[in-house]
Amino acid sequence: MLEKYKNSKKLSRDLPQINDRIRFPKVRVIDDEGEQLGIFVPEEAIQLAIQQGLDLVVVSDKSDPPVCRILDYGKYKFTQEKRAREAKKKQHNSSLKEVKMRYKIEEHDYKVRINQASKFIQAGDKVKVTITFRGREIQHSNLAIDLLNRMASDLTTTAEIQQAPSRDGRNVIMLLSPKKVS
Repeated sequence: MLEKYKNSKKLSRDLPQINDRIRFPKVRVIDDEGEQLGIFVPEEAIQLAIQQGLDLVVVSDKSDPPVCRILDYGKYKFTQEKRAREAKKKQHNSSLKEVKMRYKIEEHDYKVRINQASKFIQAGDKVKVTITFRGREIQHSNLAIDLLNRMASDLTTTAEIQQAPSRDGRNVIMLLSPKKVS
């Protein structure tokens, strides 16, 4: 029984503060045209909103007294959700993509890896280029570093080196990131 009470308490806090849910002694009221009407007791402000066929919505509860606005709550909620969707569309989470190869790579395969890395970078992602060694191949790490430098120079128009080629165990890695548009 106590669990139900806790959940209902939580839900009432999550609900928007409109009309009868406003629990402040005094509120600053702004009408639907943006004109400031003054400071009212919530009951009087609700009556003003009802006379206009609109709702009284708390816009900012951080100020003293809290700011309420007379508006159509359905439209207000819709525009808030629309703004949130637009903001979500515009943000791009950059992730780390990896391109693996060996230091003895054929020219065609190298071009395929360049194209892969280029697509990742153009999509706004960072690219980790890894060259792996087997057995005694580790002796030729200088060839792998040369290959990574060649790759960086081939991608210089779209990418910049974030981490220079370096040995990491049996691998040589390099990190590329998209160039910042200025």
